[in-house]
Amino acid sequence: MTVNILSIAGSDPSGGAGIQADIKAISANGAYAMAVITALTAQNTRGVVAVRLLEPDLVAAQIDAVFDDIRVDAVKIGMIGTAAIAEAVAEALQRHAARNVVLDPVMVAKGGDRLLAAEATEALIARLLPLADVLTPNLPEAAALLGIAEPQHRDAMPELAERLCALGPRNLLLKGGHLPAEDSPDYLHTASGGHWLDGPRLPTRNTHGTGCTLSSALATHLARTADPLAAAQRAKRYVAGAIAHADALQVGSGHGPTHHFHALWRSAD
Repeated sequence: MTVNILSIAGSDPSGGAGIQADIKAISANGAYAMAVITALTAQNTRGVVAVRLLEPDLVAAQIDAVFDDIRVDAVKIGMIGTAAIAEAVAEALQRHAARNVVLDPVMVAKGGDRLLAAEATEALIARLLPLADVLTPNLPEAAALLGIAEPQHRDAMPELAERLCALGPRNLLLKGGHLPAEDSPDYLHTASGGHWLDGPRLPTRNTHGTGCTLSSALATHLARTADPLAAAQRAKRYVAGAIAHADALQVGSGHGPTHHFHALWRSAD
């Protein structure tokens, strides 16, 4: 049976992040991708030039249109932008009893541009975190959600994950890629305990959209397995491969995209 995954996120016309990355990641992991757009951006590998947020009622109408016609096996939430959009998304997902919800709290783009209004953080915490089956923040996002300084060592990650789970998400994948270390440790906090997902830090500038890609792959595998640990392990392996082959692409002069279809393209060659 086809696995259908819905992404709710902003658009990246350069194709490396946002809705475009989500569709690629979901497709590369063998599922059918659907998209609800929350924002239009003008951006490339060097940064964000402009952002136009959609009206909350149009975001909600997109979600309703999908759920009214298509079985949705998992939902990935990315860029929200404002408190009003967060409210609209939360109400729509509750209305349709959405399941396997993966929330990637997109706050800042790779180049440092802010993608979530400061006043929207409270709405994100209050309305969307309790709906999340898995929350996938990086360390700067985790620190912003808790209002603390960003940790600089992996030893702080388990406690940070527990504090974030107390805000409502059932599971949490805390990404450690921002640590000043030679490896890239992620920490999964579940009801059954904590699990380290370790991996090497790969030497490349082409990491645009890695958070979008990971959360979309995770949602896809969560829909298949209903097991957060198995889904996280598979998603991390996929993203590691996409990063490892990113330099095979020649896209832009800044932070280039990962290679979402690295396995397919090698097979075609």
